[in-house]
Amino acid sequence: MKIDVLGTGCPKCAATEKNVREALAQLGSHAEVHKVTKINEIMEYDVMLTPAVAIDGDVKVSGKVPTVEEIKAFLNS
Repeated sequence: MKIDVLGTGCPKCAATEKNVREALAQLGSHAEVHKVTKINEIMEYDVMLTPAVAIDGDVKVSGKVPTVEEIKAFLNS
């Protein structure tokens, strides 16, 4: 599983990455977590608002910091 955290490095993007890692830890799951910070790469996901989270290339949330519980739900679906 590959998880991309999309954002330019703002505090909300950092919080999103922290929540992703916490959700993985709580589930005991392993995944590649990548930070995508370049605008042209973010635009390839058709994301207009950051932070955003994509799991295996599928954008699950954008424009807000997802909670740990929301991320766990994405990972379990």
